[in-house]
Amino acid sequence: MKSQLDTKELMLLESEVRSKSKNMVVAYLLWWFLGYFGGHRFYMGKTGSAVAMLILSITVIGLIVTCVWWIVDAFLTHSMVKEHNEQVENDILRVIQAKRA
Repeated sequence: MKSQLDTKELMLLESEVRSKSKNMVVAYLLWWFLGYFGGHRFYMGKTGSAVAMLILSITVIGLIVTCVWWIVDAFLTHSMVKEHNEQVENDILRVIQAKRA
């Protein structure tokens, strides 16, 4: 779909994607420093699981679960950011093509 865009539309797409996409470095910094409280998940818009991590981290048994979850998220954060950014780009492409028609 990107190949069908003209220069102005490509610049618009690039600008919008840059402003609405999530930063991988920020996501991993939040994972490292606030991961036990779901900070990286709040950043990614996954509020339900972020609240679950926050509530679990209050109790001792929940903290053990959250520790395992935190380690798993070390591997999942990359794909969460990548999928979010791809979705943002696809949404913007659909809007641009809808305006064309």
